[in-house]
Amino acid sequence: MFPPEAFGVGVTVAELVPTPWDVVVPAGVVSRPSRLGELLPVALMTPEQKAAQLQRLEEAEAVLAAFKAELVVGLAADRPARNDRRRGQTGAASGEWAAELLDEDVSEFFPDELALVLNSSRTAATQLWEQSMTLLRRLPATWAALADGWLDWPRARAIAAELGWPARESPDDVLARVEAVVLPRATELSITRLRALVRRELIKVDPAAADRRRKKAQRAADVTVRGLGDGMAELRATMPVPEAAATRAQVEAQARALKVAGDERPLGQLRSMLLHDLVTRPWAERPTVSAHLDVIASLDMLESAAAGAPGMGREPVLVDGEPVTAAVARELLERLDALCPGGLQAPTDGTLTLSITDQDGRLLAAVTRRELERAVRRGEGLGPPPAVNRYEPTPAQQRFARTRDRTCRHPGCANRAAWADLDHVLAHADSGQTDCANLCCLCRRHHRLKTHARGWVYVMTPDGVLSVTTPSGVTRVSRPPGVTAQSSTVLLVASERQPTPDEDPPPF
Repeated sequence: MFPPEAFGVGVTVAELVPTPWDVVVPAGVVSRPSRLGELLPVALMTPEQKAAQLQRLEEAEAVLAAFKAELVVGLAADRPARNDRRRGQTGAASGEWAAELLDEDVSEFFPDELALVLNSSRTAATQLWEQSMTLLRRLPATWAALADGWLDWPRARAIAAELGWPARESPDDVLARVEAVVLPRATELSITRLRALVRRELIKVDPAAADRRRKKAQRAADVTVRGLGDGMAELRATMPVPEAAATRAQVEAQARALKVAGDERPLGQLRSMLLHDLVTRPWAERPTVSAHLDVIASLDMLESAAAGAPGMGREPVLVDGEPVTAAVARELLERLDALCPGGLQAPTDGTLTLSITDQDGRLLAAVTRRELERAVRRGEGLGPPPAVNRYEPTPAQQRFARTRDRTCRHPGCANRAAWADLDHVLAHADSGQTDCANLCCLCRRHHRLKTHARGWVYVMTPDGVLSVTTPSGVTRVSRPPGVTAQSSTVLLVASERQPTPDEDPPPF
């Protein structure tokens, strides 16, 4: 089962019957179950063996999570709703309580029992029940991947959360189509990007239902406060994506302006303070800052939005990375036209980038309106900007790379590309070209990791597929949007590359 000189973990389920008498143990001996660390001494393992054991434990946890889902659904089936009070009877559920029922065939009090069984909150128990039902009843392929240890529980739970209660109005065949697209890519995406992919595909195959969910969610929008202790609280506001993105962009821009002016407080503290000021103080008291709103849309989707069509089967519009329907895209077009009289152009003190992609969403070019008009007049083609014989990337290269990457390219990182560093994957001092095929966005933390942490290996292919290998030999792959595993190659380099004394000076 395990390769030579490797450690393995086995799980055995057996009924343990305690002895009816007290066992006397020798002095100095402790009577307790054996611990895995005693059976598999971690101190004797190599870093590679420790990493391999962690991955095997992930597989074991996935198998147990699938079995746990079966147990939850099985226990729910043992608690039929026929034992509850019926509608019209004294004590029957009504109003919001009746609307919250996940399954009309299961007792409304089942989550309370499950919460006590698991020693958890009722909310956590309800979420687990909902996710378990979704996996077993509506996402059988996802549950099978979990049960086989191929898909980990956090990712299976993320898929179930997006396709569970929020998508309850969508038929099973719609969920099956989403599952067929999402599941093959699930393990290579972070949780955040996986959930975004599920939402995007759900909008793509059933935009009408997505609009119904959006309108219902808008009616439930609210502002809440949750205490965090230490005199702090969390303010949470739910609102449509464009408004949320614009609010965050304004706060971010104001905070960055204060940092440039010399304010030494952390960015997070500045954002929090500015949000309070924007709400409680008149806007006229502070300088105007133009925020950048990232909208990515295909021409056919915009045409369907302008025509009032739902856009079924088309890639949805992305607003700051969040998928929205054709109806929202139409509203955005109307608002943008009001800001830009005379046609689609950059608003005052703002920016506008036109992205040209292929049918799969792979970026082909990112240009300004003026550059597009010049190319049309001259009959020139559009593509990535050419390499330059210097260290500093050109504005066109920066625009292309940030549009292509959208976030930090370190696997699992979701920091926005707008605030990331544009880094040479192969250092300029090591003959790495200043070319988009050798440039990728890395947030400051992962830029520092790549430059200074020993044993890490970063390799990128010409189409932008980045492979990152840890010192313990584990490799993860990060692909730009539109680049799939079927359409790309992965380049792996086994040898460790150490920074050279004259390596590119990072901006920190």
